[in-house]
Parts: sequence; C-alpha cells; structure tokens
Amino acid sequence: MKHHFLTAIAVSAMALMSCSTDTDTLGSSLTNESDKLNVSTGIYQAHTRSVLADSVFARNFDIYFGQVKDPETGAHIKTEFMAQFNIQEGLKLPGKNQILSKDDDGNIVADSCEIWMVFDKSASYGDSLASLKMNILELSKPMSESKTYYSNYDPRKEGFIREDGLRENLLFSLSNLTYSDSIRKLTGYSDMARISFSEEYTDRDGVKYNNYGSYLLRKYYDHPEYFKNSYAFTNHVCPGFFFEVADGLGLMAKFGMIEMRIYFHYQSQDKQYVSFLATSSTAEVLQTIQVTNDKEAMTSLVEDNSCTYLKAPAGIYTEVTLPVDEIFQDHAADSLLSVNMTFQRQNSGVKASRYLFSAPSNIMMMPTDSLKTFFEKEKTYDFKSAFMATLAGTNSYTFSNIGNLITLLSENKKKGLASDANWLEKHPNWNKVLLVPISMTYTDANKTESVIDNQMGLVSTKLVGGANTPIDVKVIYARFKNQ
Repeated sequence: MKHHFLTAIAVSAMALMSCSTDTDTLGSSLTNESDKLNVSTGIYQAHTRSVLADSVFARNFDIYFGQVKDPETGAHIKTEFMAQFNIQEGLKLPGKNQILSKDDDGNIVADSCEIWMVFDKSASYGDSLASLKMNILELSKPMSESKTYYSNYDPRKEGFIREDGLRENLLFSLSNLTYSDSIRKLTGYSDMARISFSEEYTDRDGVKYNNYGSYLLRKYYDHPEYFKNSYAFTNHVCPGFFFEVADGLGLMAKFGMIEMRIYFHYQSQDKQYVSFLATSSTAEVLQTIQVTNDKEAMTSLVEDNSCTYLKAPAGIYTEVTLPVDEIFQDHAADSLLSVNMTFQRQNSGVKASRYLFSAPSNIMMMPTDSLKTFFEKEKTYDFKSAFMATLAGTNSYTFSNIGNLITLLSENKKKGLASDANWLEKHPNWNKVLLVPISMTYTDANKTESVIDNQMGLVSTKLVGGANTPIDVKVIYARFKNQ
C-alpha cells in the first residue's frame, strides 16, 4: 500500500525539489508522522549519438508529395505515394435507365473523370509558385492489408505498376493561378492540383472506354457487388494509383484531401441533373509513402560527434544510452519518484532562411528494439515504455518522468540474466532508447490522439549531445523510514 502511495506524492515532491535542494524535511512535509519518507537525489549521465533511420513504416495518415533541397546538407529529398480509394458502403446511383450520358451504341459513359488533390498549405513547404510535374500511374494490383510497407518500398520493382494501364501527368504549383482572382476569393475555395482522366482507357480484359470514368460507371451497373465496400472496389475495380515525381524542385506539398470524381447526367421525373460518384483516399484504405533521401549526405551529420540530430522524413534519430545500472546502484531499496531528462536544441549553423526546415513539434522516446513494432502495431505513449515530449518554446524537449522506463529496463535485464548468462551479448540495446520525430492525428477538437505516425513532413533540429557532451539524468528517490 505504501509503495502505491509514492505515486500520489511524486508530483508534490518534484515541485518542492524544484524550489529547494534541502531534502532533510521533505518526507515530513509530504506524509503524516506514521509514513515519513527518506528522500534523496542523484544526477547521472546519459550518452547520445546520431543514428541513420534508413527507412520508416510508411502507412500514414499524412500524405506529402514533392522534391526539395535540404538547406543543411544540400541533398535532395523526394516523397511520392501510393493510394487506394474508399467507396461509400451502401452506395446507390440512379437507376441505369435514368442515366442520360451514353454513347452512340447506348453504352453508359461519364461526362468526365478527375482527381482533386486539395493542398494543406499551412503544412506544405517551399515557394508557392514553384512547379512540380506529377505522373499518375495505375496500379496492377491492390496493396495488401497484411503486408508491411516501409518508405524505401519501390512499387516499380515489386511489379505494382500496370505497364499498359492509365498514365497521366500534371504540372502544378501550390498557388493555382489558372483560376481567376474572383474564383479564388469565393467562400470555400481551396487551392488544389486537379488532373483530368479524359483519354481513352483500356481495362485489364482489353475492353475499351472513352475515359476512365466510363469504365467505373459501367462496372457499377454491370457488377454492383464490386461497389459494396472498399475491399471489393480495390480488388475488382480500382487497385489505386502511384503518384510519382517526374520533374521539379523546391516544393513539398501536403494534401489535405484526395478525391476522384466521376460526373454524369441523369433524369428524375421530368428534370435533368448533373451528379458525380466520389471516391476518396482516406484513412480507411491504404496510403503508403515512398521517401528518397541522400544517405551519403546524412552520414556526414551522423558522424558529427559534437552534437546529435533529429531529421525527417526517414532521416536521423538520436540514440540515448541510459545509465540504468548507475541509477539503481546503492538504491536497490528505493523507489523512483522522478527521473527527468531535457534535450536542448542548438543553432544549426546554416544561414537563416525562410526555407530552413522547422524543428519537430513532438518527439517520442522508446526502447531502440521496439521501434518497428511501435509504429506497425499503432501503439501510443503509455508512460511505461514510450514517452512523448513537445517542443518547449523553441529551445528544448523535456521528458519529465521516465522512471517507469528505467525500472522496466532494469527488470528486463534481471529477468534476462536469470534465464541466460549470455543475455547481455544477445541484447546489446537493452539500455538504449531512440528519440523519434512523430506526427499526431487527433480525433476531435479536444486533441484526443488517434494515431501516432512517423513524421513524414520536413523537420530537422540539432541537439546538444554527442560523444563528449553527456546529458544529465536527474533522479529523485524515496524510501519509507520504517523499511
């Protein structure tokens, strides 16, 4: 019971310790006479280094597309993506005999088919007038729900591109100047990249259509069972598309919405209407991002022992070797009231510019060996094995109490050695954690976290640390005097 009580007083202890270094009367001030505490403190040192991220789990809620030059390394970073499209369950279109859009042979045709890619300009990077050329390529098969996709996944090498399938290209910028100022000022207007599928299309069975939209409409009326849900739609009708950077530099666009629209005319009673079938690339279907990063350029940063780095997407992590044994040495009977670490940012040394990458807003601390499973299994911070820190102002990230993590790592070692004398050799990362830039998707206005992903936007920061600059780990211990 007393050990559980320690958790309740931890916050008070930390507050008092921040005001005074005198711990002689702290136990009396926190508990009654029957439960006095002995409180002590310690400062230990953790060592940090930069490690190359290689590739990251690429199934993501945030979609980025573009190619930029990293002002810190001079290297190019390119982000492309594959996307499936979600069909509304229970979709109902007008009856076949109501459709007015038909060819000379009486076959249903679409008036047009377009993909709208609406920008999230607040999260995009680069000059709003810089242009990119995009290739949109039809997939030959749907992405697998059971497969794990990482950011170095190559859809061409894996045979995902349908060589004789739909191929379109588009030149766009963040500011779509093809619309007049009067249109751009309309309520609800959003800048977007907009591609039309107007060319003749041949499906996998060799059947020709005047455009891709006509193919989708006829599939609906010939096989309504293919439109009952997203799984049927992606496996029988539309596997999805690969959005590829064909040319351009200086823009990394974030898409807030991607939607495919198929327009048609129909008649209801004595009136004619224009409508559209809408399918969206959403969280309910697969979206995977491919990142091309210059590993050689980043290696020079990793080898810089005067500091450490955090860079995304698929860039650099900071690895921290925690002083687990030192913390528990001579304190085997003590409880950890608080274990605190702060990571200070440094100036990058790069000339100030509006095109410098921003520092990550949120970072995660997790055991090195749990990195893959954390993102693949869509875990969140649990205040035991994973902790989150938010950038304080512009200067630092503080993990205010990682005592549960220190205890967990120590217990893992004890259990491991009890069963295997060679456990340490087999688990060299037992006391190591990673600092990882993350993005957070919220479910409501109260910012209730839904999913934590690898950060796929452009972020970078330089941290105090490295081989010759250890990081302080500040510990507060407590022990009941009658123990």
